[in-house]
Amino acid sequence: MLINWLEMGLRGTMTDEYSRLGYGAVVLASALVGMVLSALVQGALVRATLAHAEGGRASFAESASTGLAAALPLVGLAILMAIAVGLGFMLFIVPGVILYVMWAVASPVLVAERTGVFGAFGRSRELTKGARWKVFGVELVVVLAWWVISGVLGGLLFGLMGIKGMQTLGQHGLPISWMIGTAVVSTIVNAMWSTVQTALYVELRNWKGGYSDEALQDIFA
Repeated sequence: MLINWLEMGLRGTMTDEYSRLGYGAVVLASALVGMVLSALVQGALVRATLAHAEGGRASFAESASTGLAAALPLVGLAILMAIAVGLGFMLFIVPGVILYVMWAVASPVLVAERTGVFGAFGRSRELTKGARWKVFGVELVVVLAWWVISGVLGGLLFGLMGIKGMQTLGQHGLPISWMIGTAVVSTIVNAMWSTVQTALYVELRNWKGGYSDEALQDIFA
């Protein structure tokens, strides 16, 4: 929300080429900060979800420290995955879907098993083998839920602002209600997405043989 507010404030001050370059630099920097923060939260949620799946409970400090340790590798994994899946979508969409499903649990693998970025891709491919249609179904449900939430938020905004308000949206800065609403929705969706991916990892890991409670404790020792 703060990043959106800062960007909108700077957008109103763009009067020449140099200010536009400055605005572009701020947007790029905010995107990088957003990626790091997202990875940090994802790592923390993986830790908390794994502890819950094993009948335990991770403290905030434990989850946060796990997120900090895994943040940069998760950013690298996300960038490589985005490039590969994006290229796959350019090749008639289907290859991109296959790659995404195959690497669906790469992030929790990286956090839980400390395999490194490339090891996480291989381990996720191994875990999803034989269950990729079911993984695809779960991912599709999550995407549909995101569309529904976004549609509800858009409908509420339209109802509050009307046609004229929507046409001028962003010209004079985004309303604070919009920034708060998108921040809340993003928090809910990111939490749901990370916990679903981790739950998938737990189910697939147990199906393939899994870890004992002691082994999981050793991983996070």
